[in-house]
Amino acid sequence: MKILQNLAKLCAILAGLLLTGITLMTCISLIGRNTTGATLVGDFELTGIATGAAIALFMPYCQIQRGNIIVDFFSSRFSPQVNNGLDRLGALLLAVLFAILAWRTSLGGLNSWSTHSETQILGFPEWTTYAAMVPPFVLTAMIGIYQSLFGFREDTEAHA
Repeated sequence: MKILQNLAKLCAILAGLLLTGITLMTCISLIGRNTTGATLVGDFELTGIATGAAIALFMPYCQIQRGNIIVDFFSSRFSPQVNNGLDRLGALLLAVLFAILAWRTSLGGLNSWSTHSETQILGFPEWTTYAAMVPPFVLTAMIGIYQSLFGFREDTEAHA
């Protein structure tokens, strides 16, 4: 589990760096637009690309921290064993969902690569965004599988 935790942290750090860079670029573009009338061409394209990749990169850390929204309105009266089973089932369903997302994102990236799809203004290759999203989706699926098999005890002990 330690390897999965470290990889999830690395993904979150990369996402933070991406968003920091995009924030700085947006500030520079806005300052230029409002002071000199000059702007960074294609800044909104880069913002969309980096934000998509950053969201995917945050997913493994969110899952390992159990940061996803849990609705326990109906299950709050169940025993801890039943809730643990429901949590494990939820982790398994999340793993399946992220495995499907990784698969479909891979296919989308391959299609984008084979058709040489690019952004309109900068001509930035769109397949790179897909490629950046697949590894964190796979990692999130792996974390979900681990949590569904072994539960969450180790996660909570590591963060207590």
